[in-house]
Amino acid sequence: MSARPAIVKVAQPDAPGVVDHPRPDRLVRGNPRRQTWSLYESGDGVSSVGIWACEPGMWRIAFAPSKQEYFFVLEGHVRLHDEAGLAVDVRAGEGAVIPAGFVGAFEVVEAVRKHFVVIER
Repeated sequence: MSARPAIVKVAQPDAPGVVDHPRPDRLVRGNPRRQTWSLYESGDGVSSVGIWACEPGMWRIAFAPSKQEYFFVLEGHVRLHDEAGLAVDVRAGEGAVIPAGFVGAFEVVEAVRKHFVVIER
C-alpha cells in the first residue's frame, strides 16, 4: 500500500529561516536582509512553497523562461518594475504572479512578509 500525500500547513515556523542578501551585481538600492522558510518542495523539483521576509531595498531580477511565482503579501509593500519602466504595487492582503521569463526589478518599499509558490516547468 503506498503512502498518501500529506497536507502541508503554511504557517510561520518556530525555527529561523535561511538568511541571504541579493547578489552585489544585482543591487539597485540598499543591501536588504532576506529570510526564507522553505515549507514544501515537490520531490521532482517542480514546485516549492514557503514564507519569505525582507527589509526595504531594490535589486534586479531575471526569471528563467521555465520559472514563475505566485505570492501573497501578508505584511508590507513590494513594487515590481518591468523592463519597460512600468511598476506594479502589491500590498498586504494582495497577491501577484511573476510570469516566466520576467526581467525587471524587485523593490521592497516597506518590510515585507509573504507566502510564495514557485513553479518550474
